[in-house]
Amino acid sequence: MAATVEGANEYINTFLVDTEDWIDADEAKKNRLINRASSTLTRVFPTYVIPDKAVYEFVNVLAIAYNDTNRLNKHGISSYSITGVAAFNYKDTLRSEDEDLIPRESISAIEDANGVQIGGKRIRRTVL
Repeated sequence: MAATVEGANEYINTFLVDTEDWIDADEAKKNRLINRASSTLTRVFPTYVIPDKAVYEFVNVLAIAYNDTNRLNKHGISSYSITGVAAFNYKDTLRSEDEDLIPRESISAIEDANGVQIGGKRIRRTVL
C-alpha cells in the first residue's frame, strides 16, 4: 500500500507529538514530503518492504527539517535576525543529508514488516 497525505494526516495527528510543521504545510508540499520520504527510505533500504508507518514517521521529521526556519540552516545560513522580533543563531547540529534524519521508529517499522534486525549496537574500542 502506498503512503498518502490522508494516511499521513491521520497517523501524524494520532501518534506523533510535534505536528505543527506537517499541519501547516500545504497539500503540494505534503505530497513532495511523502515522495521524498518514500524515495529516501527505498534508496536506503532497497531490499526491504517499506511500510506506510515508516514513511509517516519519517515524513513528519522531514516536515520539521524543511520548515521555513530550519530550511535556512540547511542552506548554510548561520544566523539572521528580524529587527525587534527575533534573532536566530544555528549551531552546526542539523545534519544535511535526509538519510541522517531517518528516525528509529521508521527503522523499527521496517524491521517489523520484514522480520529482520537492521543495525544494532555498535562495538567500539575504548582506552581505559
